[in-house]
Amino acid sequence: MGDFYECFDEDARVLAEVLGIALTSRPMGREGRIPLAGVPHHQLERHLERLIAAGHRVAIAEQLSPPGRGLVERAVVRVVSPGTVDAGAAVEGGAHNWLVAAAPAPAARSARSGEQPLWGVARCDVTTGELELELVPASELAGEWARLRPAELLLPDELLPPAEHGADTAAGGALPAALAPAGCARTPRPARDFAPRRAAERLAERFGVAELDGYGLEGLDAAVGAAGALLAYLEEGWPQALAALRPPHAVRGAQHVYLDPQTRGNLDLFAGGRRGDASLVAALDRTRTAMGGRLLRERLGRPLRRAADAEARLDEVEAFCGATLAGAGAREALRGLPDTERLLGRVRAGSAGARDLLQLARGLARLPALRARAEEAGTAPAAIARALGGCEEIAAAIADTLAEDAPPAPGEGATVRGGVDPEVDRLRALATDARSALVALEAAERERSGVASLKVGYHRVLGYYLEVPRAHAERVPPDFEPRQALTGSQRFRTAALAELEGEILAAKDRLLAAEQAALARLVAQVAAAGERIARAGEAVARLDVASALAEVAVELGHVRPELAETGAIVIEGGRHPVVERELSAGAFVPNDCALGDGADIVVLTGPNMGGKSTYLRQTALIVLLAQCGCYVPARRARVAMVDRVFSRVGAQDEIAAGRSTFMVEMLETAAILHNATARSLVILDEVGRGTSTNDGLAIARAVVEHLHHLPGGTPRTLFATHYQELTQLAGLLPRLENRSVAVREEGGEVVLLHRIVPGGADRAYGVHVAQLAGLPAPVVARARELLAELEAEASARAGAPAAAGAPAAGGGQLPLAGAASQALLDELAALDPDGLAPLAALQRLYELRARARRLSGVEG
Repeated sequence: MGDFYECFDEDARVLAEVLGIALTSRPMGREGRIPLAGVPHHQLERHLERLIAAGHRVAIAEQLSPPGRGLVERAVVRVVSPGTVDAGAAVEGGAHNWLVAAAPAPAARSARSGEQPLWGVARCDVTTGELELELVPASELAGEWARLRPAELLLPDELLPPAEHGADTAAGGALPAALAPAGCARTPRPARDFAPRRAAERLAERFGVAELDGYGLEGLDAAVGAAGALLAYLEEGWPQALAALRPPHAVRGAQHVYLDPQTRGNLDLFAGGRRGDASLVAALDRTRTAMGGRLLRERLGRPLRRAADAEARLDEVEAFCGATLAGAGAREALRGLPDTERLLGRVRAGSAGARDLLQLARGLARLPALRARAEEAGTAPAAIARALGGCEEIAAAIADTLAEDAPPAPGEGATVRGGVDPEVDRLRALATDARSALVALEAAERERSGVASLKVGYHRVLGYYLEVPRAHAERVPPDFEPRQALTGSQRFRTAALAELEGEILAAKDRLLAAEQAALARLVAQVAAAGERIARAGEAVARLDVASALAEVAVELGHVRPELAETGAIVIEGGRHPVVERELSAGAFVPNDCALGDGADIVVLTGPNMGGKSTYLRQTALIVLLAQCGCYVPARRARVAMVDRVFSRVGAQDEIAAGRSTFMVEMLETAAILHNATARSLVILDEVGRGTSTNDGLAIARAVVEHLHHLPGGTPRTLFATHYQELTQLAGLLPRLENRSVAVREEGGEVVLLHRIVPGGADRAYGVHVAQLAGLPAPVVARARELLAELEAEASARAGAPAAAGAPAAGGGQLPLAGAASQALLDELAALDPDGLAPLAALQRLYELRARARRLSGVEG
């Protein structure tokens, strides 16, 4: 309304409270006065950002007809929600702002794909135009939300109670926690919007094709339905944004490594995990552009499963590692490059102004220099660099059309350069001449009135006026018509001024329309070149990531990993990239790791503070980095590709959900045991510690045995524990080895060496760690006395035969051989010979005989 966006009634109260602005009122017929609050139109984006951050959606209504007699035509032109923000802090820097739609696939479709129910997921970033479709198993939804961190999630309204759409319970029962990701707005949408057939029609119409076959969406019907819901939502709230969407891209789950939320948090992939801002992305991110930053985060959050795909990325990094001068030149060419992807998104959505176009032109004009540096780096970057060409013409068109200091919007200054558009030049000259006439009129009226301080002014309501100090108001000629009296002055109009005003306003209006038309033609020209600009933006991101990772590799001594589809994971001199970054140079102790080829499970023992947890995490991170296509912090690394990485590390409870630390540990362990495969990497830290010693040891051993005996093959597993009894499993399970953290005792003091060595630890050194933690000396001394007594009692019990039903030896420890014998008997009792094929039965018989011989001490 005029220069302000206004809110009334309850909306006004909300606006005033959230923005901290004045709440006023205005008369409204018989209703009396109604609440009113507003913000200046040029500050809209800043205030929108605060309103969205406070959890609101905002409908923007614009004037569609010029003010005059009667009602001004207005309409809602856009609804801004968390997933459709296109400006401000929410979409700045190297992070996506995902709008996601999700719906369950029909039961028949899920059954054909396996036991897991599937969900169709579609996600788009309206600022970059990316649109991805995927089928996600229900159990993996939480991991997907942890990776995406969606700003807004669209769900079928039938999943949510009609009267309480924001609740976490559905009419038919509890809504899965995976459908309520933290920090994400949930928006119910009509279930019909998710219907695949109608959604396919919407997509085909949007992208101008008869069928969707060319996009590789076969079998993704539920995801197509979710994409249709996205399009319907944008059509309803911001139809212009549809023009920014790129054709849909199919994502297949078999292409990427699955990471559940706790694994992402345990490994500190991104900021906000256990270590706050100290994260893997912070350790590696040397990108110079927002596009590169987004791509790096995308890659780290979604490692690849196929070695060939990761090798292609490694080729790009290797090229810049070898061509340091070209890499340095590329890094310099990338510095300060604008976010062409999001600028193009604004162009396609019709929200780009002259300054957006000028910024885009300056970025495109720098691409030839970047292309030259990339071509110098070798074959792999040169292939990317070719996509940087073809944008010179559009950059020149923008620069040649717009004034260098063009205002944000036409009408606030010269937008179009002189000599570009004859009509703009003509109207600008006319408007300039009219303004010169104002100056001449002001001089004439000063002379006629004898008031030297008379001046011409302008007001949006009054129009042009002549202002005279109140002390000289009596001296004005009779044809001066009073218009407004102020404290120190009075304003007048004359017939000559009114006539001149008409000429000026007409010229200004026509000039504004001509500049707007010229700008619209330029926007259309840029949008027509959108595919070239989008390809260039993708190439910039890939070059930025490759050169940034190369810079990290050279500086920190990372190496190119050797990748294989199958086999062992062998790491020599591996380091933790996040922990090493926080220590002084050379302080981190590297360690080797070998998993597979007969040592599929490693039981790792040793004292607290010795580095067991760091060792587990660094192994997982090195594997993930290799499969992301990054160099790794090691002297050498050979990585057999994994399909999933699971972790159970650290202790935490979920008080709000009524879950103890031990319950959370068991839930996470259960998920691992149900989903791990022979190609998975599993890291487990202190499983079973949250309960009694006997219970904990029993659970820990059962978990190890289950992983070892998985029918499909043993996952590569690192199992850190303080249960030293588990080291005896190395004599029972052929694919298990013991390793431990080395220590050195000097003069009664224990020195932690932080090195992983073969064999199990003989002591836990818990009292020593307690001393390091600062427990009072009397407490430490008493603990040493009690420990000596307990060890003596255990030794005495171990030397005498145990009576039936007597407590387990070793201070309540579970007798390992007895438990192993019982486990063997239980397996024999549960065996179903009729259900086994002859070959499988024979193989099982040999395995059970081998275990029985080891228990009885018989070799061979």
